[in-house]
Amino acid sequence: MDASVGNRRMAGATSGTIGSVNGDKLDFAEFQKQVSENEDRYKSQGYPVNDMLTQNIREEVWKQFEDNAVLATEYQKLGIDVSDKELNDMLVGPNAVQEIRRAFTDPNTGLFDSQQAAAKINQLRTIYRANRKTDQNYAMAQNFFEQAIPQFVKTREREKYISLVALSTYVPKWMIEKTNADNSQIASVSYVKIPYQTISDSTIKISDAEIQTYLANHKSQFTQEESRIINYVSFSAAPTSGDSTTIFEQVQSLKPEFTTTTDVETFLARNVTETNFADSYTPKSKLTGPRKDSIIASSKGTVIGPYLDGNNYVLARIMDIKTLPDSVHARHILVGLVDPKTNQPKMDDSTGKHKIDSLKALIDKGQRFDSVAFYNSDDEGSRIKGGDLGYFGQGQMVKEFGDFSFNGKKGEMKIVKTQFGYHLIEILDQKNFEPALKIAYFARRIEPSQETDQNASGLASQFAGENRNKESYDAAVKKGNLHTFNSPEIKPIDFNIQGLGSSRSLIRWIYGAKLGEVSESFPVGDKYIVAIVTEINNKGTISFSKARSMIEPILRNQKKADIISAKIGTVATLEAVSTTMKQPVSHADSLQFASPYIPNVGPEPKVVGYSFDKQLAGKAVSASVGGNEGVFVLKVENVSAKANYNIDIEQARQSMLQSQESLIQRAGTEALKKKAKIEDDRAKFL
Repeated sequence: MDASVGNRRMAGATSGTIGSVNGDKLDFAEFQKQVSENEDRYKSQGYPVNDMLTQNIREEVWKQFEDNAVLATEYQKLGIDVSDKELNDMLVGPNAVQEIRRAFTDPNTGLFDSQQAAAKINQLRTIYRANRKTDQNYAMAQNFFEQAIPQFVKTREREKYISLVALSTYVPKWMIEKTNADNSQIASVSYVKIPYQTISDSTIKISDAEIQTYLANHKSQFTQEESRIINYVSFSAAPTSGDSTTIFEQVQSLKPEFTTTTDVETFLARNVTETNFADSYTPKSKLTGPRKDSIIASSKGTVIGPYLDGNNYVLARIMDIKTLPDSVHARHILVGLVDPKTNQPKMDDSTGKHKIDSLKALIDKGQRFDSVAFYNSDDEGSRIKGGDLGYFGQGQMVKEFGDFSFNGKKGEMKIVKTQFGYHLIEILDQKNFEPALKIAYFARRIEPSQETDQNASGLASQFAGENRNKESYDAAVKKGNLHTFNSPEIKPIDFNIQGLGSSRSLIRWIYGAKLGEVSESFPVGDKYIVAIVTEINNKGTISFSKARSMIEPILRNQKKADIISAKIGTVATLEAVSTTMKQPVSHADSLQFASPYIPNVGPEPKVVGYSFDKQLAGKAVSASVGGNEGVFVLKVENVSAKANYNIDIEQARQSMLQSQESLIQRAGTEALKKKAKIEDDRAKFL
C-alpha cells in the first residue's frame, strides 16, 4: 500500500473562507499572504523558519484577525476612528509611531527628522498612486500603504479602546480600607480534622442521576474545546545496525580521495556533506567535538575518522595550522554601496572605490583616522566613535573583514571589499596568540536504507489493511504482543502530537474519521503509525462519561461529610470530638484571611473563612465544616489584626487601578470573543 495516497487524499483546501467572526470573513489566500509576509520578516531578522515557527505565525495571524474583527464592532458602536489629521501626526508629527520615528531619527542627535520622513512618504505616495510597478521602490510603497498604514490605524484604534475601557475603572476609598482590613486580619484556632479517608470509598454509592444533576448545575466548570484522542501502533523505520555499518563503509571509502583532493569544496558539494566548509580558522582552545584531542595533536594534511558525531559519520581534514590572535581591536571607515534601510544600491562600485582611495590618501597625508571616520563613514554604529570597533573574535565579522584583521599585523591598514561596500581597516591590537586550525569536515547522516524503510512501511500497511475495526485492531495488538500508545488531546489545528511528532496529514485524517475507525499507515518521523480514534470530544459541556471521573470524588466527599457530621453529633468540646472520632486536637496560629492555607494541612478556604467568623469567638466549638481534605470542627480562640501604619491610601488605590487596567488589557478582548460568533475552519485548509 502506498502510504502517500492517504496523505494526498487528506490534503487541505487551497481556496475559500478559512473562518469568520460576526460575519467578517477571512479568505484563505489573504491568510496565507499574511503568514508569508511574517515569515519573510523573521527571515530578514535571521530566524530559521521551521514548522514550529510557521505554526506560531499562523496562530498569531488568526488571533490578530479575531481581535480586529471583534474590536471593529466596538469601534463602530463607540465612534472610535483615526482622522486624516491624526494619521498625519502619527507619520510625521510629534507623536509619530515608533516604526517611523526609528527610521528617521538622527543617531548623532537622537532627534526625529520629520521633514525627511515627510519627503520619503510623499515620494512613496507618488509612486504608489501612479502605480509605477517598474520603479525599484514600488514594492516598498505598496507595502507601506497597503500593510503598514492600515496596521498603524488598527493599533491606534485599539489603544483608544483599551484606554477608554481601562480608564473607566474606579476604586473607592472604602474598598481600599476594607481590603486592607481583610488582609491585616489574623486568626488563632484549635481544630479536629476527620479525614475523608476514614470512610471507605466502596461504602459510598454515586448514581448516574446524581452525576447528571451536578453536571447540569455546574456546566461552566465542565466545558471543553474540540479535541480527539487516538491509540496507535508504531513500526520503527529507524536506521538498523546494518544501515549504520553501510554508511560507515561509504564514508571510509571516500577517505582516500578526501585526503588527496586539491579542491575540497567541490568534493564536499559533490558527495553531499551535512556540514558546509568554513573557510576560517578555529583556535585550538575553542575546538569541540568527540575527536578534538586527536585533531589538536595532528599535523597539517592529516585526515581523522570516520568517527561518530551525533547522527553522522565524520571525516576531519586539517587544511592548515597557523598562529593567530583570538581577538583583534580594529577601526574602520565604511563606504557603503547599499542603503541598509532599503537594501537598495546607493553608489556604483567604481565611485565607491574612488571614494575609499581618496579617504585613505587623506590619512596617508596626515589627517586623523578618527576625524575622517566621523565625517565620512557609513557605519553609524562606529562612526561616532571614530570608527572604533573594539575587540572582536573569530567569526564575528564577515569573512573578508575577519581575514585581514586576524592575518594582518598590528598597525597595518588596508582597503577591503565586503558585501557592505569598501572598508578602510586599521589593526590597532591583537592579543592571545595561539595555534589555530582550518578544518574541512565531511559528514554523512546515518539514515535508514530503502530496505529498512520499506520493511517498516510494509508491516504498518499490512497491519492497517488487515485490521479495519476496533475488535480486529485490539485482537491483532494482543496476538502480535505489540506496544500501543495513547495520545494526549489533539486539537483541530495542531501540527504536532505530543510524544509522537509532527504530522499534519495524520491530524487531518483524525478529524475526518469516525469513532473506532482505523487509519492507513502514516509516516511520522522515523516511524510508521497506524492509529485508531478512541475519543471524540465536541466543543461545549464535557460528556457524561468524562465528567463522572471528575464529579464522582466531589459527590463522594459530600456524602462522607454528611456521614462524619452525623457521627460527630452534638458535642460540647473539641476534646469530646477528638475522643469520639479518634483524631487529635491541632492548633494553628496566625491564619491569614488573604491566604486560605492551614499549615501542615493545605489549602482549605472554607475552613479558613469560618476561622474569621467573629460569632464563633468565645464558643466552645463550631458546627462541622466540610473542607477539601476532611471534616473540621473548630474552636476560634482569637481574631485580631496586624497594625499597618505604613498604608498609603493613594498608593494602594493606584496599585489596584493598575491591576484592574492590566486585567482589562489582557482579558477584555477575550471577553468580547466569548460573546462573538466565531467559525474557525482552519483545520480544513492547513
